[in-house]
Amino acid sequence: MFAYHDVGARCLRVLLAHGIHVPLVVTHADDPRENIWFERVADVAAKNELPAIAPSDPNADDVVARIAASAPDFLFSFYYRSMLTPALLALPRRGALNMHGSLLPKYRGRAPVNWAVLHGERHTGATLHYMTDKPDAGDIVAQQAVPILPDDTAADVLRKVAVAAEIALDAALPALIAGAGPRFVQDLAQGSYFGGRTPEDGRIDWSRSAQQIHDLVRAVAPPYPGAITTIAGAPARILTTRVIDNSSIAAGEPVLHVGDGRIIVRCGGGGTLAVCALEIDGAPIDAAGVLARFGCTPVPLGR
Repeated sequence: MFAYHDVGARCLRVLLAHGIHVPLVVTHADDPRENIWFERVADVAAKNELPAIAPSDPNADDVVARIAASAPDFLFSFYYRSMLTPALLALPRRGALNMHGSLLPKYRGRAPVNWAVLHGERHTGATLHYMTDKPDAGDIVAQQAVPILPDDTAADVLRKVAVAAEIALDAALPALIAGAGPRFVQDLAQGSYFGGRTPEDGRIDWSRSAQQIHDLVRAVAPPYPGAITTIAGAPARILTTRVIDNSSIAAGEPVLHVGDGRIIVRCGGGGTLAVCALEIDGAPIDAAGVLARFGCTPVPLGR
């Protein structure tokens, strides 16, 4: 089993609950530069006295040889971050399966939950599918949908997806073990690939609508890096917003102002946002603080 993150931890517990023998857990060493806000698969493996390794290269000859020596029936990948080569995928006698954080074929590739929130989707989910040389393109075994509510952040949705992954795997395992699991060919034309995201991808384009900006803020809200901008030239991070008016009628130059004790932004692409959590120069600031800092509003916004 190759696994990381909350999805990996939950799916490992499902395998064990079904009495599956897991001869080896392959996970990642935590990156000290990353905010580790999720459950560690290595801890779940240790608690259950399972052998676990965290190789820098999961496709290295010694790793492949160790897995081959166990003669696995299945190979599972649960939110593991590295691509597995055909040499690894060919080892399990009954197939290699991956749990992906979207309703395939939509949002194949990296950061599927963040992309779904960014695009204003109302539903996403988890998909268990067979692995092929092409990422997230193999036959589907099971899917479980979850709702995305209007103010859900990507972290909120990922917690739901982790539970959806647990449900999908738990339901699919008996048939897989019996050799009777369903397989549905994906229609890849119904979805697209998406790449990884960087903190700079969270920069706000104030010429867009209030709803689009709100969706960006939700998609990158903590524990992710947050939406970034400048306010009167000062670096700022917007952590939480709420749509007050979702009009799509262009509003002209975007501006920030304070009214009735709230920080309000009129967005260039139409609509109005309430900024509920804001940092300027790395420090939290409220409506009174904005007035004290800038003297009056409106305050110009930048990129």
